Amino acid sequence: MNIFDTYTRALKTIVCELEKNGSLPDGLDLKNVTIEPPRDSTHGDISTNIAMVLTRQARMKPRDIADMVAAGLNDVQGVEKVDVAGPGFINITLKQSIIQSQVAKILNAGSNYGRSTIGDQEKVNVEYVSVNPTGPLHVGHCRGAIFGDALASLLDYAGYDVTREYYINDAGGQIDILARSAYLRYTQALGEDIGDIPEGLYPGDYLIPVGKALAEKYGDRWLEAEEKIWINDIRKFATDAMMQMIRADLNTLAIKHDVFFSEQTLHDTGHIQAALDKLEEKGLIYTGVLEAPKGTKPDDWEKRPQTLFKSTGFGDDVDRAVKKSDGSWTYFAADIAYHNDKIERGFTSLVDVWGADHGGYVKRVESVIKALTDDKVNFDVRLCQMVKLLRDGEPVKMSKRAGTFITMRDIVDEVGKDVVRFIMLTRKNDASLDFDFARVTEQSKDNPVFYVQYAHARIHSVLRKTLTAFADIDLSKASLASANMTVFTDSSELSLIRNMMNWPRLVEAAALAREPHRIAYYLYELASEFHALWNKGNDNLDLRFIIEDDREMTLSRLALISAVAAIIASGLNILGVEPVTEM
Repeated sequence: MNIFDTYTRALKTIVCELEKNGSLPDGLDLKNVTIEPPRDSTHGDISTNIAMVLTRQARMKPRDIADMVAAGLNDVQGVEKVDVAGPGFINITLKQSIIQSQVAKILNAGSNYGRSTIGDQEKVNVEYVSVNPTGPLHVGHCRGAIFGDALASLLDYAGYDVTREYYINDAGGQIDILARSAYLRYTQALGEDIGDIPEGLYPGDYLIPVGKALAEKYGDRWLEAEEKIWINDIRKFATDAMMQMIRADLNTLAIKHDVFFSEQTLHDTGHIQAALDKLEEKGLIYTGVLEAPKGTKPDDWEKRPQTLFKSTGFGDDVDRAVKKSDGSWTYFAADIAYHNDKIERGFTSLVDVWGADHGGYVKRVESVIKALTDDKVNFDVRLCQMVKLLRDGEPVKMSKRAGTFITMRDIVDEVGKDVVRFIMLTRKNDASLDFDFARVTEQSKDNPVFYVQYAHARIHSVLRKTLTAFADIDLSKASLASANMTVFTDSSELSLIRNMMNWPRLVEAAALAREPHRIAYYLYELASEFHALWNKGNDNLDLRFIIEDDREMTLSRLALISAVAAIIASGLNILGVEPVTEM
């Protein structure tokens, strides 16, 4: 279904023949050869850099290689002409009949048009959100959640075997703070005057119902009790309550996970020691003394022997501590065990979606995965920059519910799931993003989610109107796919088809680059071309989609726009946005 693959195979065949007849040396490496639409559409339909890639290997001028390859391409089915440009770029123009025929192929494939097998069912673990369960999700978590979910869908669409995972940070000091904060609300529920929330505890109102639930379950059993009596029970109760809230928040955005993995289980089951034993067997764990950290020293820093991992042997800046002076594990030790668990579950590619403030943590995790797997497992961290919330250009005030930040639910409640998901994917994950409540809800071309959804809804509106003009017209996929496609001769129609031809290649490129925002960009461009064709039909009656005295032409035009709708629906489904049929 990927027309670019057809001509990639043709190129390989031509090179093979040139190797056989001695025109090119044997064993040329084609992995860096690209075949894609030219930047300037006047240069044709397909462009390749093959001559530029092979020039050094073949020790020949790129122009000479290009002339030989071009001669072979002229004999390939569907090629109208081949031009060699500049030092050796090859531009291919396809026959118009080939362009026209793609509409039927898109319709016959339906939602499978663009699906790929490049992933070859490789087991990929995509971990995203993984927020400390200490409160509701905020706007920063929102972006990472949407990015991770869309990336997982994109990889699945490209043929990978994807597992979506959430790592619950339910061990450590932040959970003790949560328990103390919940205990304070528990005493409040029993009638105690708690006054102002003490500094260091979580102040949000979201803990009030947790305190009430504790009071209903345990009565005043812990009202006068020492912390050591209630801390473990309230830790578990509050963590479960927070995860229930987080899951509900995620559900508002249709964020899905297959696995929720508890950090505490690593401590309870001996997995941390087991993972470190693997590193020790490789001679990578030792007792040593680290140099003082650069800049301001932490108040509790002291030069002392520690149990360290030799991360500098795998690209890190310094070796990393895995055990504290009191004998407890560091946070990094738990991370070692967690990623080791993923590896032992058979994943050969790990994608972690983190906030931008975790950028300094990447090297140490990369180093330990290299050490554990002898660099055989791919590890890819995607950092998501924060989102700036605006209203008519002015910063948005904080949320009363959370106490210190705008929650994910605040945003979804105001503008809706689809708007939030699409807008969060309109920029690359590591670029900053402004989210202006006024602009993301306006109905104009400047609002990409509206413009794309409107294109899909508009097409379905045309299909409904057609049934009024031609009551018995057959709009089934088979009927549309059998329509006469040779009628598409206008430059706008052909340009639209060429854009649709690029969808399978775009999916593969976005998946390989781990960049779902490319899907959002593509959908906006496709929608723009559709709307432009619609507007052109207002001026040129021959280009209208419904021509009341020409049933066959109408069926052909409906085939064209139905193909557009199929691709928009597939792309929106990858992004987790509903392809609406009415607006």
